[in-house]
Amino acid sequence: MASTPASPQTLAHLRRARDLMDRAYAQPLDVPTMAAKAFMSPAHFSREFKAAYGETPYAYLMTRRIERAMALLRAGTTVTDACTAVGATSLGSFSSTFTEIVGETPSAYRARPHEVDEAMPACIARLLTRPTRYV
Repeated sequence: MASTPASPQTLAHLRRARDLMDRAYAQPLDVPTMAAKAFMSPAHFSREFKAAYGETPYAYLMTRRIERAMALLRAGTTVTDACTAVGATSLGSFSSTFTEIVGETPSAYRARPHEVDEAMPACIARLLTRPTRYV
């Protein structure tokens, strides 16, 4: 079953929710909260978000959290402190998700050198170090 492209108005509402996730990634966000920001029911929001962005709202939020955690770990923050700073409530789940998305454990990521990332302009580093799921 082919889906029809979302209307410009629907995309604008979805961007509101995505912007909320980008800004408030460390806050406790759930689908009903994000859906309310997009003026949609939770089920409709989840379907429309996945159709528009290719991943569920939760997966998008976790990717943003892991992206921020990567920056903290590169700066020398401990794994536990990075986990807490990005709003993860369980160190085990955070580590599992980090490993799934980045391809290595948070400890291994923190331990390896990151001089190349630090030497390039921040806008390029963000683009090249953006996490992608390996699953």
